[in-house]
Formats: sequence, C-alpha cells, structure tokens
Amino acid sequence: MTLYIDPPTWPGHGRMWSHLISDVSFAELHAFAAELGAPPRAFDRDHYDVPSTSYAGAVALGAREVGSKELVAILVAAGLRRPKYDRPAG
Repeated sequence: MTLYIDPPTWPGHGRMWSHLISDVSFAELHAFAAELGAPPRAFDRDHYDVPSTSYAGAVALGAREVGSKELVAILVAAGLRRPKYDRPAG
C-alpha cells in the first residue's frame, strides 16, 4: 500500500491544501482517507484535498511525501488519473 501526498501549497478557502493519492486503487485511497479522518466530500475525481493541518497526520499514517509534478506522474502511471474535463477528439 503506497499513498502519496504533495506539500500544502494550494490555496483555497483561507487555507493551504495538499493532494493525497494512491498508486493502487481508489478503494485504497478511500480507506486511507477515512483513517485520516478526511470527509468524503474532500474527494475530487482522483485525489483527496487535504488541509495543511492534516498533512503531518497523513505522513505519520504512511503517506509518502512527493512534489506536485511527481504526484501527477504517479497518478498517470497508475492509470488512475481522471482529467477535470474530457477534451473533444480532433
């Protein structure tokens, strides 16, 4: 089981946020997020938005710290990336 989290550098709603992903499955990601105490509404297509206040807890539970670009590359390589918008063909 490997979960990954990027640094809390994404601003929103008066906080800084990280992204939490799995390189195995969404089931693994949802189980880890539940253990972390992340609400289901924090799930966004292929990752959880995690506030900076929960970053250390995610790492303590075993999430591996990676940069944002590496996090996206891992998600793509795992076949779990869900783009925000489907692009039309052509």
